[in-house]
Amino acid sequence: MITLKNLVLRRGTKVLLDNASCVINPGEKVGLVGRNGAGKSSLFGLLNHTLHEDKGDFHVPAQWRMAQVAQDMPETDQPATQFVIDGDVTLQAAQAEVQAAEASGDGERMAHAYMALHDAGAHDAPARAQALILGLGFRTDELERPVNSFSGGWRMRLQLARALMCPSDLLLLDEPTNHLDLDALVWLEAWLKRYEGTMLVISHDREFLDAVTNVTLHIHAAQLTRYGGNYSRFEDMRAEQMALQQSAYARQQEKMAHLQKFIDRFKAKASKAKQAQSRVKALERMEKIGPVLADAEFTFEFAEPQNLPNPMLAMSDACFGYPPPDEGGEPSVIVRHISRSVLAGQRIGILGANGQGKSTVVKTIARDLQPIAGQITEGKGLNIGYFAQQELDVLRPADTVLEHMIRLVRECTAQGRLSGQPTREQDLRSFLGNFNFTGDQVKQAVGSMSGGEKARLVLCMIVWQRPNLLLLDEPTNHLDLATREALSVALNEFEGTVMLVSHDRALLRAVCDEFWLVSRGGIEPFDGDLDDYQRYLLEVAKQSRETQRQEQRDQQKEARKAPPTDAVPAHTFSGQAASKPVEPPKSSEQKRLDAQRRQQTADKARPWKKELAQTEARMAQLGSEKAGLEESLIHLTNGNELAEAGRKLKAVAEELERLEVRWLEIHEALESLLHGPA
Repeated sequence: MITLKNLVLRRGTKVLLDNASCVINPGEKVGLVGRNGAGKSSLFGLLNHTLHEDKGDFHVPAQWRMAQVAQDMPETDQPATQFVIDGDVTLQAAQAEVQAAEASGDGERMAHAYMALHDAGAHDAPARAQALILGLGFRTDELERPVNSFSGGWRMRLQLARALMCPSDLLLLDEPTNHLDLDALVWLEAWLKRYEGTMLVISHDREFLDAVTNVTLHIHAAQLTRYGGNYSRFEDMRAEQMALQQSAYARQQEKMAHLQKFIDRFKAKASKAKQAQSRVKALERMEKIGPVLADAEFTFEFAEPQNLPNPMLAMSDACFGYPPPDEGGEPSVIVRHISRSVLAGQRIGILGANGQGKSTVVKTIARDLQPIAGQITEGKGLNIGYFAQQELDVLRPADTVLEHMIRLVRECTAQGRLSGQPTREQDLRSFLGNFNFTGDQVKQAVGSMSGGEKARLVLCMIVWQRPNLLLLDEPTNHLDLATREALSVALNEFEGTVMLVSHDRALLRAVCDEFWLVSRGGIEPFDGDLDDYQRYLLEVAKQSRETQRQEQRDQQKEARKAPPTDAVPAHTFSGQAASKPVEPPKSSEQKRLDAQRRQQTADKARPWKKELAQTEARMAQLGSEKAGLEESLIHLTNGNELAEAGRKLKAVAEELERLEVRWLEIHEALESLLHGPA
């Protein structure tokens, strides 16, 4: 088990943990929660030994294997599948040991190395890696693409796949859902539920935490508090504790006031001096209960739009996609023939499996892309507030928070889009204060801010523009739970229209009252709730896996049906009929000719049948030899004998595999010769 006892952990001058203690038992799935800056990632640093405790006792079993998602952006031209396979450090170590053992010539070492390589799962490593890659949303044609050819978000998915590929007893996941779509998130939840080791996960997605954790560890006021249960259970228990603490605090304050009143009244009287002194000591000895100091809640709201055109926009036979990469080329159409309207006050959740075109739809409505065909008619006075997936990337790292707002004012002034918003610098400072950018923080360079602070700045800039249509594409990726809750409340109070793409199911449930499904190149209403959609995604994933398996079986079958040209004589396939039509009654001459042809066919088939019998006999012999060698490996103790048996077993298995392929080829040839093509 993992134990922390009276632990002190500092980063610089800040004390993150102060005499904190807790125990994490093997096999527990722990959600690590707390405010941003409370020390969650630093605790991960302690667990992976990149940080060390300043005081106290800390212990992780030495034999535990640990896996975690690397936070650096991979820069390599390795194929995606091999990149993920290399995440299996046990397999890599086994392969390195095999190479070293073979170079040393030590038979016993070679035998043990071969056995370790087999135990590490070398035989099915590519299949395991590709299952992880496909589960996280990649297409089959991307399995061998170079890692460098993917965007940053997709490379981080490959880092996650590497962590899952690695056999581990302890799995550390820091915001694993940030770069996932809802379909990949559902798959990841199912995978983590099957994980048998101990897991600690940092996440701001409450439904994800509820699905995959059974213990919650809360960091607050430099202390660790353990709660049995998932995040929802933690919230309930913490609320009860806070209520009890506040009640106890109130009772204690009342008792202390009563004691102090007695002391003040009688301390000057000689007859009561002894009792008064006794109460002074009681007051001093009393262990003070602190009041409940609730964390300052972050809230904001969208200003009332100046107008609400209805419909907001109308799409008529519109096709969405991307322009041709070069002049004269063909555009890439993702979604076709869309004829839909967006009305004032609608709350639309846009659903769809990865790659179906959700972001393409949002980008086109946001004017970042032009329709490939058809028309989008905007309502008069349409004012769009757009939060893009990569919105944080367009912020200027060297500019301060205030400079971003001043530039926004200038752009809106130039475009004639000012709608009564505050424009003076002092007004902008006050507006930024509503989003927790106060004092000197408004002069902080954006490049030095956290992802959550950057996302808050983007929200601030959107709110300032007073939009009447909000297009939000994964707005919660860098938001903590408190800010997500504030966003949910603000969206529910927003009087305009919302179109939302998100993997945060709590946000979708709270905000959206209807869903559009982007699928198979079109958009249709989805008649169901998010639970129905999750079942739909799992069914789609199941069908996709079955299709891929069937394609692989078909390819293997076709490969077996086409023997090498030097393996089967060409004359074997001559004179084969494509079909067998109904024949008229045969004459005696015809019967004689048929008998002659049958004899010729039998003559041609004779060598094939002889080879088939020889092949079957040899396969039976090799099967017995293989069983004997496998049995001997169990009992041999001498290193050289073990290595020799291992080499023989490998040779027998390879010959047996070749004969099985040849047996299939002979069978196919005989079938074609005797009965014609199937």
